[in-house]
Amino acid sequence: MFATTKETHAAVVFLLGEHAYKLKKPVNLGFLDFSTLRARQAACRQEVELNRRLAPDVYEGVADVTGPDGEVCEHLVVMRRMPDERRLATMVREGRPVDEHVRAIARQLAGLHAKAPHGPQIGQEGGSQALRTRWTAGFEQVRSLPDATIEPRTLDEIEHLTLRFLAGRESLFEARIAERRIVDGHGDLLAEDIFCLDNGPRILDCLEFDERLRFLDGLDDAAFLAMDLERLGAPRLAELFLRRYVEFSGDPAPTALWHHYVAYRAFVRVKVACLRHWQGDVDAGWEARPLAELALHHLRAGAVTLVLVGGPPGGGKSTLGGALADRLGYTLLRYDRIRAELAGLDRNAHAQSGTSSSEDIARAYVELLSRAERLLGQGESVVLDASWGNARYRAMAADVADQTLSNLVALRCAVMPQIAAARLTARERTLSDADETVDDATALWAGALEIDTGTLPEQALARALAAVHPPELDVSWHFQRPRMEPD
Repeated sequence: MFATTKETHAAVVFLLGEHAYKLKKPVNLGFLDFSTLRARQAACRQEVELNRRLAPDVYEGVADVTGPDGEVCEHLVVMRRMPDERRLATMVREGRPVDEHVRAIARQLAGLHAKAPHGPQIGQEGGSQALRTRWTAGFEQVRSLPDATIEPRTLDEIEHLTLRFLAGRESLFEARIAERRIVDGHGDLLAEDIFCLDNGPRILDCLEFDERLRFLDGLDDAAFLAMDLERLGAPRLAELFLRRYVEFSGDPAPTALWHHYVAYRAFVRVKVACLRHWQGDVDAGWEARPLAELALHHLRAGAVTLVLVGGPPGGGKSTLGGALADRLGYTLLRYDRIRAELAGLDRNAHAQSGTSSSEDIARAYVELLSRAERLLGQGESVVLDASWGNARYRAMAADVADQTLSNLVALRCAVMPQIAAARLTARERTLSDADETVDDATALWAGALEIDTGTLPEQALARALAAVHPPELDVSWHFQRPRMEPD
């Protein structure tokens, strides 16, 4: 009986009969160190213990290998051999139906996270500083490798967008820790290591060599498999898996965080591919490039954004703002509702005779922007529906975007005066209509894109979407919750 072998950057697996035997390579790669026999023995034992959480009937134990002198010279992880044809990656490549298997994997992972231990030591690994350290270590390692195959400008943009997101979202990561979302998870969830058996999935090969890399946000853990499914050309399955994981874990995280973690996991595979290329695997260099593009694509698509939708009364800004928020899953905040709330009126109250004072108007804008700032810090992109007729308030909005390191997109609704007048006549004037005079500065709103809302609503929305979320930022899947509009 002959054994076949499979090799990774850190191990060699021997497939013999009904068993698989994993040998740790005596290497020190910086992020793992198997250079001593004692370290390899500890890693083998840890691998068996941890992987029994998700595949107890697969990991049988650790075997000692002795030399001619009877001394132990190596250690092997002993596993029950899984059928290659039931490997998730194989099934996806062959186009076989796996929806129910993906659902079961999501349930199993959410169950692991629900039972996983929590605590300060685990929680701190989900903070923005810990994530920044992991990303930065990866950047440094890839840059240190000769002929890393990644374009320097691609690596530079990945680093810029990553650090910008982390710096502006500290409150989001603090909330994740407080909500006990940081768990002792799997850490290396790949389709190659998941087997879809008739009696349920077997998820193998969790990360055992550094517990700090296994202490992670549950979303981060799930995002690894989503990234891998997308890499395999199955974006629909990636989206399905994420939706099911959210369903089973009850985690309403912002879309931006999903994009960030998918990008991080793509970059982890970039680093691994670059290491394999350095070790002599020529094909690994070709794997690294599309993975880097995948990381960059998600970082661009997940950039937190503040959208200002303004214009005169009857200009169609509320219709456009609501449509944008619905399509993109952004949170919608309306000036008129906040103004009514501060005035102690029902949020749908209609205007009384007279107009509000400049102090009341200013107070409403300050509250509008304060709420937007909190949401942006939590990773939620926001649409602000107001006239924006005063340059002072537009400058305040720009400051909020700067402070939260968010993108700013300004849209100015424009329509023929007679159309606006007809719209106002057709409905009762709301508080916002009577509240604020739109000055001439609106027409000179520097940097704003004019949207003709006198056309078909679909045409106006398409032009606005192209400005807020250009087609080149589209990803193959769109994990979006319904947009939120606070009561």
